[in-house]
Order: sequence, then structure tokens, then C-alpha cells
Amino acid sequence: AGAADPAHPHCAAHLHTPPLALAAAADLAASALNPSMDSWDQAPAASALEADLTTALAAEIYPHTPSPDAVITTGGTEANQLALLLARERHGPVQTICGANAHHSVTRAAWLLGLPEPVAVPAPTGTLDLAALDEALTELHRPLLVVATAGTTDTGEIDPLDAIADLCAAHGAELHIDAAYGGPLLFSPTHRTLLHGLDRAQSVTLDLHKLGWQPASAGLLAVPERHHLTPLHHHAPYLNADDDTEAGLPDLLGRSLRTTRRPDALKIAVTLQALGRTGLADLIDRTLATAHHLADLVTKNPALDLYDRPTISTVLLRPAGADDHTVATVRRTLLQRGHAVLGRAHAEGRLWLKATLLNPHTTPQDLQALLDLITDTTTDLLTHPTATHPTPHPTESDTPR
Repeated sequence: AGAADPAHPHCAAHLHTPPLALAAAADLAASALNPSMDSWDQAPAASALEADLTTALAAEIYPHTPSPDAVITTGGTEANQLALLLARERHGPVQTICGANAHHSVTRAAWLLGLPEPVAVPAPTGTLDLAALDEALTELHRPLLVVATAGTTDTGEIDPLDAIADLCAAHGAELHIDAAYGGPLLFSPTHRTLLHGLDRAQSVTLDLHKLGWQPASAGLLAVPERHHLTPLHHHAPYLNADDDTEAGLPDLLGRSLRTTRRPDALKIAVTLQALGRTGLADLIDRTLATAHHLADLVTKNPALDLYDRPTISTVLLRPAGADDHTVATVRRTLLQRGHAVLGRAHAEGRLWLKATLLNPHTTPQDLQALLDLITDTTTDLLTHPTATHPTPHPTESDTPR
């Protein structure tokens, strides 16, 4: 009681997925064995499994390079931080350029690493503006790292990756792509074309506890060549003694900035083994189809406005004619009554309700019921603007939580 249940179809505020049962079971097994991934003697099987998994996933992102690799992270924030760290180790104090649509972790990573504050390029249509990026690359003369986004937090849009890579090549800049949200589209033959140009980046963030249905955490930073990860290496004699390494025991301290680390690769590997590419593609395709169906329902409802067709699975909508205060109040009222958990996003100068759909089992009836809740709550608030709406004590029967 009182918890937010991401498996409920009306719990759709954030990139917070209902985890697959088999992935949760694998996570339980990992907790029972409790290996730590900082030395081989604590996790021999998990170490071998992680090496196979990271190589395989990196090859999905970089199919044309001979030795791609990846490291497991706690999520997109840590992966983006590692990307900036690796760029700094290659070039010194790089100047980061990102879109105004970029995840906040890019600015946080620059602050944490003592790098210049990122230059924010406008994204007036929701994606990074190419002309403004070209201008910024022309004016700045230090080592440059451009951060593009494949799946923005507010609208789920994907920057023009190929065109951005072209500009980076023309100006001698490096490119990191934050594909924490959109990266798993690679598994879908239907939708992977949305990520064209992903393999041109010097590093890519992937986060499978979003559109991969993993329990948190399940992040990844991939690079096109294994040696790009060399700066992460660290020596601690009690964990990676020289004679152990010379005798053939794997040295794991270069696989993360963390020391004690859970075997998060296990649940991902179990999922890939059980579902395969076809099974994951089916979940992804159904989830995106659900988002488009919700957009269709909003378009047909004169009481609601739609921001735009979804690129991935994020749908922005708002009550027609309502002001931002009403939109914010509708969201809080639905939350306080235990009826729905929706997000919020600013776009085109207005506040929108955000439905981030990540449940492939959501039905058209669930979607219609959600829209009815929004319109009924809006009518209630506009009809009784001074009425109070107390928060109920959550019970087992409360719908989304």
C-alpha cells in the first residue's frame, strides 16, 4: 500500500519500467550469491558472463569495428559521466556541447569532473538545432565533445544523429550519444532505423532498466574499441596483484569506477537468453504501438490537445483550453487520489501531462480509461475550483499504487 506500481497501466510518469519476472528472479539469485565484481575470486562465473555480455551488446552498437566493448553502469547518469571522463583523459579539459534537450546528467558530469560548463545549443523543435550546433563548433577552438540524445526525457525525441556526426567530423569534434532511452530500439527491425548513425559516436550510453524491462540498475557505456576503456584501469594489490594477473586471473578494476559492484549482467543475460532478439523486438514494437494508439485517442478527443506524434513511447497531452496551473493541478489530483501517476514536461512554452508508456501489456481500454480520468478530473476542478481534494489513505485497491 502506498507504493507506485510500474506494472499498472496508469502508472506512466517516468522512464520507470515494470521489470520482467525472469529478470527479477535472476536479480534475486544474484542477491543470494552476493558476488562482487571487483575481483575474479569473488565472482568467477559472473565475471565471465559479464565479459561475454558486454562484448555482445557493444557489437550491437558497433557492428563494424573489430573489438568493441562496454562497461556495466548504474544507469544513464553514470554512463554519461564515464563518457565525459574518457574524453577528458584523451584530450584534457574538453568543452562539452549538448542540446537544450539533453539529460541533466551531462551538466552534472562536467561539474563533477572539473570541466567547463557545457554549451547548450537550442532545441526549439525538441531536437538539437543543426545550424546552431554548426555555429557553436565553429566558434569554439578547444577540444570539443558533442553530446546528442537518442530519446529525450521530456518528449522521447531523437536528435538527427547522422547529421550531427557529419558536423563533428567536419569540425574535428568527438561525439557521445546518450541513448539511455532509445538505445534498445536496436533490437527491433521495425524501429532500429531511428538510430541510424549511432555507430559513429566515440561512446554510447544504453540503459536497459528503461526500454529493456530490467530491474534497476542495468546501464551500459559502449565504445568502438576496447582500448578506449584503458584509462579506467586502477591497481590495488589485494584485488589485482601482478602475479595473479600474470598467472591469467582477469583484472576487473578497469571495468568500473566502483569497487564493490553487483553482477547486474546476470539479469540482462538471462533476459537475452530467454527472449532473444525476437522476443525483445515484440515487447518494443507493442510498446511503441501502444503510444501511437494513445496519440490517436487524444487526437479524436476534442477535450484534449496532443503535442506531437510519439517518436518512441512518450506522449504529451493536456486538457484543451486549460492553463498551466490547471494542468499541474490535474496531475497532482490524479496522484493524490491514487488514480494515475503522470509526468510533466514543458514544450512550446506550455506545461503538458506526460505519459511515458513502458508496459507492453497496456490495452486500448486502459488508455481510454486514463483519458477519461484526465478529462473528468479537469471538469471537476474547473467546476469546483475552490474544492479541496484530500489525499486518501492508500489501500490495496488503489489503482496505480
